[in-house]
Amino acid sequence: MEVIHPRCCGIDIHKESVVACLRLQEGRRVKTNVRRFGTTTAELLRLHEWLSQAGCTHVAMESTSVYWKPVFNLLEGSFEVVLANAHHIKTVPGRKTDVKDCEWIADLLAHGLIRASFIPPPAIRDLRDLTRHRKSLVRDRVKTTNRVHNCWRRPTSSWRMWFPMCWVYRAAPCWKRWSPEKPIR
Repeated sequence: MEVIHPRCCGIDIHKESVVACLRLQEGRRVKTNVRRFGTTTAELLRLHEWLSQAGCTHVAMESTSVYWKPVFNLLEGSFEVVLANAHHIKTVPGRKTDVKDCEWIADLLAHGLIRASFIPPPAIRDLRDLTRHRKSLVRDRVKTTNRVHNCWRRPTSSWRMWFPMCWVYRAAPCWKRWSPEKPIR
């Protein structure tokens, strides 16, 4: 089979480690070098340096949960990074170890058999992250509001006579009118 990328790397990503297989082909001879790195920034920078020194041009990795994001962001500007669907790669039987996985990914990449997933540009990714974070903050606010309302609805709650339901929605007007001698109704 024809080799499309003679200097490439396949990466198998896990929560605590990254296993990389550098595949270098010169003529008919194929040389592979497998190394294991941690997932800290310093370790990922070591991975980047190792790939740069070897003259790697293309990198492929599986989209495993969210663990691929730091690796992708670090390698994105220096190499042609291909993010592959994990299901697409895992359909081939017989691989049992991290080393075999990364070798298999490197081999598929070298022959151009990995279909890249769509990754939006960095500005869109940042916007998505911000909107997801805002959504979670709004959800937390609603959850807290509901908890406060549930406390007020308890029959033994003495807070009901001091703070009306409007406190949750318009705190400033209630605080201005509140006095310990006269409860707000």
